[in-house]
Amino acid sequence: MAVIPIDEPRLKPNKPVRGFALFALGFRPFYLLGATLAALFVPLWLMIALGGPAFSPALPALFWHAHEMIFGFATAIIVGFLLTAARNWTGLATPTGGKLAALVGVWLAGRIAMLCLPALAAAVIDLAFLPLAALVLARVLIRAGSRRNYFVLLILALLSVSNLLFHAAANAWLALPVLNTLHAAVALIATLATVIAGRIVPSFTANALKTVPRQSALLDRLAIGSTALTLLLWACGVSGIVVALISVLAAASQAWRSLGWRPGPTWRVPLLWILHISHAWLVLALLAAASAALGLPGSAAVLHLLTVGMISGLILGMITRTALGHTGRLLRAGYIEAAAYSLLQLAVLARILPVLMAPDWYRAGLMLAGTAWSLAFGLYLVRYAPILIQPRIDGREG
Repeated sequence: MAVIPIDEPRLKPNKPVRGFALFALGFRPFYLLGATLAALFVPLWLMIALGGPAFSPALPALFWHAHEMIFGFATAIIVGFLLTAARNWTGLATPTGGKLAALVGVWLAGRIAMLCLPALAAAVIDLAFLPLAALVLARVLIRAGSRRNYFVLLILALLSVSNLLFHAAANAWLALPVLNTLHAAVALIATLATVIAGRIVPSFTANALKTVPRQSALLDRLAIGSTALTLLLWACGVSGIVVALISVLAAASQAWRSLGWRPGPTWRVPLLWILHISHAWLVLALLAAASAALGLPGSAAVLHLLTVGMISGLILGMITRTALGHTGRLLRAGYIEAAAYSLLQLAVLARILPVLMAPDWYRAGLMLAGTAWSLAFGLYLVRYAPILIQPRIDGREG
């Protein structure tokens, strides 16, 4: 598989570069606003869930929280990443300046609408973002003939459909289970994440530590295909021995695939271990799905192993790395990044362990998980907000 290049700095500036560059490339505004949503909306959700001040978003609070984490936070980061990666994949320009600001404005309007407007108006505004982002990316990928990356357009299209079905189910416009529509979106994002991880994590590790990854196109296809099927069956609520066997196959193939990326030596390099650990949560999620398919404990853990563990961890690791690389800085994480990564692992444990082992500690675990998760992205903002706003330090575009 081809890798996704991350820019390395070419020169050291003689003096600080000044200016405002928030809309110089897609990752900048979407990383900034996505992390801001993460830092603010989870504490707001916790206040509601734990009996705080009354609050009336467009949908019931639980549905609003789930929707904003998936279709607000995660899709912002995904689109920001893809807009940046597509330029590397194709060599063609992706939206910057006013066009990028307009796309960001559509996303932001959706967040405000889901917070303040009636359900129908909120749905119409919110539903505009993903199809528009897909059209923008399609224009670049199709013009370049980048067929091997067309799958991201399919993922965005399916996410758009999932969002539409979510609004229809949550507002009782269609007789659909709301959780299934949300699980379908999570399954799509997790599938996209494991595909991208297979392209970048081995190469990042090999380049930094001079290791030689063990990779196989056949293993990649088996791991990704069985994972996608497992998550589809989980999203649809299908159970039984056959589903459990498929889930175990997916877990085993993903574990063997991940070990081939040589995770062992990465414990000393935060920019690497966050990616390896985050992808490892997928293996546990697949095992939990196998357990759930047999009617054993595990059903309640699958969602948050995927969202808090795998997806959020890969997001935090990648928005750190790409922010450094694409602003001309050395790919080196400090104490702030390591603290953020560690807080995210604490959030996963606090969210999962009470559900599986100590139900009486559920509320305390929920509070600890939400606090740790929000602090992780708050630390990201402290360190990276100035970086995302300022021009590249090497004077190049982007």
